[in-house]
Amino acid sequence: MLMRSTAEIGTALITAGLGIAAMVGALEFGIGWSSSGPGPGAFPFYMGLLVACASLVNLAQAMIGRCRLQEAFLNGEQALRVAAFMGPVILFVIATLLLGMYVAAALYLTLTMWLQGGYRLMLSALTGIGAAAFFYVVLEYLFQVPLPKGPLEAAFGLY
Repeated sequence: MLMRSTAEIGTALITAGLGIAAMVGALEFGIGWSSSGPGPGAFPFYMGLLVACASLVNLAQAMIGRCRLQEAFLNGEQALRVAAFMGPVILFVIATLLLGMYVAAALYLTLTMWLQGGYRLMLSALTGIGAAAFFYVVLEYLFQVPLPKGPLEAAFGLY
């Protein structure tokens, strides 16, 4: 069982790390002023600084109020529900890397509708394939945004 104080402290540390990473990355582009105004890294640097400072305040509050934050944040049943959501999402990312975005999206929608939504397999498959085809037309042709493609798209010459 995950306690709320542990979750608060962990989240504050993670967001502080992200803020610091943004600041370090922004320094590579320069944050100083020039004749044309602020450097390209100025805005990301100060946003990272804001996130890091706010995270440190949250960390301090979590440490000070640790004794009153002892209720459960995540119990066993809730962890299973989170895993039931995150598992397919992680598999979707892996499938995107191996099969391409559109095939992975069709598989994700089909299996999620069928297994979690309780829809019939044929309806789920038609919806998944239709959504992937719709996004292919909209993104690739209308907006000309190329997304990762896999072996199936290459076999059909859709590269």
